[in-house]
Amino acid sequence: MYGLTPRQIVEELDKHIIGQKNAKKAVAIALRNRYRRKLVPEELKDEIYPKNIIMIGSTGVGKTEIARRLAKMVKAPFIKVEASKFTEVGYVGRDVDSMIRDLVETAVRMVKQEKLEEVEERGRQLAYERIVDYIMPLPRRKSKPAKNPFDFLFNQASEEYARDEEFENRLKEIEAQREIIRQKLLRYELEDEIIEIEVEEKNPPFLEIFSGSGVEEMGVNLQDVLGNFIPKNRKKRRVTVKEAKEILTHEEAQQLIDMDEVYREAIKRVEEDGIVFLDEIDKIAGKNNSTGPDVSREGVQRDILPIVEGSTIMTKYGPVRTDHILFIAAGAFHVSKPSDLIPELQGRFPIRVELESLTKEDLKRILVEPNNALIKQYTELLKTEDVKITFTEEAIDYIAQMAYEVNAKTENIGARRLHTVMEKVLEDLLFDAPDMSGEEVLIDADYVSARLKKIVEDEDLSRYVL
Repeated sequence: MYGLTPRQIVEELDKHIIGQKNAKKAVAIALRNRYRRKLVPEELKDEIYPKNIIMIGSTGVGKTEIARRLAKMVKAPFIKVEASKFTEVGYVGRDVDSMIRDLVETAVRMVKQEKLEEVEERGRQLAYERIVDYIMPLPRRKSKPAKNPFDFLFNQASEEYARDEEFENRLKEIEAQREIIRQKLLRYELEDEIIEIEVEEKNPPFLEIFSGSGVEEMGVNLQDVLGNFIPKNRKKRRVTVKEAKEILTHEEAQQLIDMDEVYREAIKRVEEDGIVFLDEIDKIAGKNNSTGPDVSREGVQRDILPIVEGSTIMTKYGPVRTDHILFIAAGAFHVSKPSDLIPELQGRFPIRVELESLTKEDLKRILVEPNNALIKQYTELLKTEDVKITFTEEAIDYIAQMAYEVNAKTENIGARRLHTVMEKVLEDLLFDAPDMSGEEVLIDADYVSARLKKIVEDEDLSRYVL
């Protein structure tokens, strides 16, 4: 997906987010620049830094969704963090380095899942063989005693096996039966049979107490360190063959992947393709009348600055450079302004995009156009109860109008208001659906009006209900 042009990136984003052309254009250019950077001469590559972005707009207009969809589009490690949750170094709370550690964890999960998918077929074959062994184990040959009891001291004696004709015939019979079992497994004929399997037991849970963020911040993972010295226990479980396939396939696939390679690939992907979405950055913007560093504002900004500028963060998987991670900051900036951020941090976010408030037409399009449109979601949810609902054009228009009016009268929460309004409109239907199997319901303007009109007209009531 990295080969997408900015125009194609915007078209992909249009499938999920309505409007906000300027913001989409900005992130599309940033993404394309990453692709271009990979193609420049090696000596220049390290000198090209990402142009970080600040998105300015009220809640619910699509800031987070744009960044999340962008990362998903190119399978880039992505994390969303709230700047307001961080505290200055030396104070109780999360330090800013944790955002990079979390990003690495995300990348490790992504890469590990990709590697597991690559070896899944081989893991399934090995799992089937283990299931065959549990159902029909091979007989063991009886060993003969060593000729000289002291031969083992000189490593000269090896186990001798009885190779009689009776044993060989028995082995052939069992192998034929095992082949029948293999074929039945492949034809899913044994799915409900109960068998006893042996699985690896995870490390004792008490280790989790000590492997928390405090130790991890020092670049040490106590779980991994102590886990290597504690023998891995195996326990027996009685499960169906269907469950055994899943459990054993996962266990075998885990053993086929090289975790050191996973860690190296994850760190590389974070350094080259990582995206950090720094939300609520306006909450840490200092006010003009402040008379000194503020622990929850300017201090946090100064801690964030070196990460955005480019530094090395220690994680339990190794050091991670942040020079080429793309940072997308976002905030409503109702009270403060981007210029209230410390100058050094402002300079690290050269691209600023203002997102527009959603109009009635935008809200209407959000209801029906995106791949995950709310109308589609509720239609499919009720279809599971064998209830068919149909929205008229007038009903959709009315819902959008009500959401727009409530946003105008009360706090503007953008597209999230549609969730509230839709839940209120369909509340009774969602409750009664299990008793309405086979029915068809037409949602028209009158249906919507009957459930919303009184609430919307009473401003005080709408503040609580919608």
